[in-house]
Amino acid sequence: MALCLKQVFAKDKTFRPRKRFEPGTQRFELYKKAQASLKSGLDLRTVVRLPPGENIDDWIAVHVVDFFNRINLIYGTMAERCSETSCPVMAGGPRYEYRWQDERQYRRPAKLSAPRYMALLMDWIEGLINDEDVFPTRVGVPFPKNFQQVCTKILTRLFRVFVHVYIHHFDSILSMGAEAHVNTCYKHFYYFIREFSLVDQRELEPLVRPLLPSPTKASLGIFQSKGYLLQENAIPKWMG
Repeated sequence: MALCLKQVFAKDKTFRPRKRFEPGTQRFELYKKAQASLKSGLDLRTVVRLPPGENIDDWIAVHVVDFFNRINLIYGTMAERCSETSCPVMAGGPRYEYRWQDERQYRRPAKLSAPRYMALLMDWIEGLINDEDVFPTRVGVPFPKNFQQVCTKILTRLFRVFVHVYIHHFDSILSMGAEAHVNTCYKHFYYFIREFSLVDQRELEPLVRPLLPSPTKASLGIFQSKGYLLQENAIPKWMG
């Protein structure tokens, strides 16, 4: 029986949403507007568009925080199945490997296990979105000049979570009956980054594959062996 995300995420997990929008702020109102659009049944291509009269940096900030929260939870549902033993390298299939680099411990790209990479990634993003100099919340305080570049880096790294989850842990998604929810989150993320050209096309290549019909136990083996991206509703020419 399929589980709703609320049930899936009700358990105590390592990764939890850590950032909230303060009620009464412009960003909170934008967040409510975005959520209302999602629930309205509008096409996701329409949902991600900048509402008339709104500031693009505010719109991007709201979505970066929201995607962080949601992807954080998605990985959290299968964190216990993504171990040092099962995933000794942060990879997206046999062709893609992601190395970690930061300004503190890893100044040079380092080969890490997937769980270690994920832990560093979530901590790094959390630090940025809680930094008032990067994601200001006070009225009248402008975004830094490099704000969109910072968001590009955040979203690029979050995309790698989807890559790892889809290619290495799709069986876990299926076993929880959560594939429809994860697929919707991915499609929302994908349309958003494409709408504002926030992630380089080359970064999307690991999931550029012919799309198969709705995922089943039988098609899972094909997916894992060939790296196909399974979608509940195939989107023709996604990466065209």
